[in-house]
Amino acid sequence: QVQLVESGGGSVQPGGSLRLSCAASGTISGATRMGWYRQASGKQRELVATISGGTTNYADSVKGRFTISMDNAKNTVYLQMNSLEPADTAVYYCTAIFGIITPTTYWGQGTQVTVSS
Repeated sequence: QVQLVESGGGSVQPGGSLRLSCAASGTISGATRMGWYRQASGKQRELVATISGGTTNYADSVKGRFTISMDNAKNTVYLQMNSLEPADTAVYYCTAIFGIITPTTYWGQGTQVTVSS
């Protein structure tokens, strides 16, 4: 069992930056993939970024602005968010996937990010 706890959310003006952290209760070094999703009010949850074996992928809407990274020693995943836009306002969720044939997915509780002037 892995528990994920996100932190670092808050309110920021357009053009600002935030760094989200996702601390895992157990080791994440064996995770198949770690990622960040977000869900804006009234919209479906969408993928933001993933990291797997050092390979990263990003939604087109955040490419060039967001960076996902992992620190296995700290069992923590980060999402550095720069040049934030009002459209980035959402609850951000961390996820960890273990296994390939029968994957198990863990979710954090989410952290609110609000971008507004």
